[in-house]
Amino acid sequence: MSSAVKRVLPMLDRVLIKRFDAVTKTASGIVIPEKAQAKILRGTVVAVGPGLRNQAGDHVALGVKAGDNVLLPEFGGTKVELEDKQEYLLFRESDILAKVE
Repeated sequence: MSSAVKRVLPMLDRVLIKRFDAVTKTASGIVIPEKAQAKILRGTVVAVGPGLRNQAGDHVALGVKAGDNVLLPEFGGTKVELEDKQEYLLFRESDILAKVE
């Protein structure tokens, strides 16, 4: 994990995710054109916020933690490019479809 990511702490129930890389070559070595590549709907959680607050003002812990693999919706999330020139996505916890084990 780069130092740029270590300095990012998402707010409330937001989760910073690095999407898995798309497959660009088949097993036999054929290069797949960018337009024909399927959209990757999985990613790894890089950082999580403290969670929303309940009626008493306490933080409610999130269901995911850094390092978890998750299933993402096809659309949504906010693209963020950090100092390491990598593209990350910010999602609310409620937008994440599932944890993948």
